[in-house]
Amino acid sequence: MASTSTALSLSSSSTLFDGKAPRHLPAASPQCVSLPALPPTWKSAVYCRKISRNVVAMATGEAPAEVAATELPEVVKTLQEAWDKLDDKYAVTTLVFAGVVALWVSTGMISAIDRLPLVPGVLELVGIGYSGWFVYQNLVFKPDSNKLLLVHEYRNFREALFKKINDTYKDVIGTS
Repeated sequence: MASTSTALSLSSSSTLFDGKAPRHLPAASPQCVSLPALPPTWKSAVYCRKISRNVVAMATGEAPAEVAATELPEVVKTLQEAWDKLDDKYAVTTLVFAGVVALWVSTGMISAIDRLPLVPGVLELVGIGYSGWFVYQNLVFKPDSNKLLLVHEYRNFREALFKKINDTYKDVIGTS
């Protein structure tokens, strides 16, 4: 018992001396179990992919290289086929790049507008007001028949316009 009390007094005095908790060695404790070390975290994803490929290869009976070649999803295959069919890849690449830049610029503009003090509140009030007006006009009361007549008139006008455009096109080109 005396040795236990001296060990406790020594550990408590070392805590006061360094300001750190006392260290226990794993060999001194009989309850300590040594576990295998985990692989480093940057290698764990690669390690897991390698294991999953081996499991898939064993399940299908194929070599791992053959399994890796068939892992491409259908979307990627479709995109590759569409890319191979393109004649002007430079123009498509430029358009995609311009679209990404436009998206980035528009996102920046929206975030800049959102940071202004009064604009987000005003836009929110406009949205609430328009939503209320839409509900009042279209959902609360039965739709007016005048609006339906306007829709029919628009359709008739559109059909007449397309017919006139087609007739003019045929006059210019001529019928063969």
